[in-house]
Amino acid sequence: MPTEYARVRIGTEELPPPAELLRAFREPDDPNRHRHRVLSAARQLVECHERRHKAIEAAHAPDASPGRVAACTQRVEDIDGQRAELVGQIDVWVADNVEHRGGASLHTETLGAVIDRMAAKWVAAQRALRRAPQQRARPVQVDGEAHLQWCRLAELTDGYRDLVTDVTEHRRRLPVW
Repeated sequence: MPTEYARVRIGTEELPPPAELLRAFREPDDPNRHRHRVLSAARQLVECHERRHKAIEAAHAPDASPGRVAACTQRVEDIDGQRAELVGQIDVWVADNVEHRGGASLHTETLGAVIDRMAAKWVAAQRALRRAPQQRARPVQVDGEAHLQWCRLAELTDGYRDLVTDVTEHRRRLPVW
C-alpha cells in the first residue's frame, strides 16, 4: 500500500497538512518535526502509543505475575499522563496560533485529541501490518485486520484534512480550553 508524501514546507504558525502529520508519525528523524510543535508532539504521541501497547501486551502475557501486571498498569497510567500533556501542548499551540472566528461551527474535539486518535490508529495499523502473514507469491498481501486498520487510519486522515480545510477557511473552529 504505497503512500505518496508530498514534500511540503510548512510554517510554524500553520496547521500541519495531513501528509506532514503522517510523515511525523512515520519518520522519527523528520527535520520538519523539530520546526513545528504540533508535529513534534504528534511523533511523541506515536511513541507513547507504542510503549502503551507493549505494556498492555506484557500485562496480558500468560506468564505475567501479579507484580508485573501492577507495574504494567502503572506504566500505562504514566504513559496516559504523558499523552494528556502532549494533547495539551497541541491545544495550547492552537489557542496561540489559530484564528478563532466566532460565527464558525465548533468542532467536537480539540486538535490534540484528534491527533492522539490518529497516532493510536497509526500504531494499530503498523502493528497489524507486521502481524499480517507474508505471502511471497504476491507483492503486497495483507489480512483483513491490517486492511481494516489502514482503512480506519485513512478515514481519520480524511477527517483531519477536512477539519484543517474548514478551520483555515473559517467554517469551523477548534475548542480552546
